Amino acid sequence: MIGHAKKLGLLAALGLAFGLALAACSSSSKIENVEPNIFPAKYKDEIIATLTPVLSVPANFRDTYVSEPALTATPGSKDQRYTVCVRYNARDPNHRYMGITDRIGYFYGGHLNQLIEANKDQCGKAAYKPFPELGKLCLGTKCE
Repeated sequence: MIGHAKKLGLLAALGLAFGLALAACSSSSKIENVEPNIFPAKYKDEIIATLTPVLSVPANFRDTYVSEPALTATPGSKDQRYTVCVRYNARDPNHRYMGITDRIGYFYGGHLNQLIEANKDQCGKAAYKPFPELGKLCLGTKCE
């Protein structure tokens, strides 16, 4: 019985220590209030940085376009966020172009946090402008 009481006391002490550690962490961390709708001034650079890791072959984008950032309603919410639409034709590993792809990029606090396939409702009426920087994107230093 004494052994059982010691185990309970040890568990209680560990629980208290764990609780104090969590409290210390939460009281010392600062939660920043970020303005969600800061204009994404470097949106093109962020799109390129996001798409670079998905390159499977050198120079695999053509017919590249992007819209200007615009405040739009977010799905399932009344909130608005800056979005851009990106259009390109990418090559597969066999160097065949796969057809036009439209993506929508969502920004939070001035930074791209999502770049997903878009449907016609999202980017069907986008005012695209040429995006030659994306078309010049290469895998490493080698372009074909």
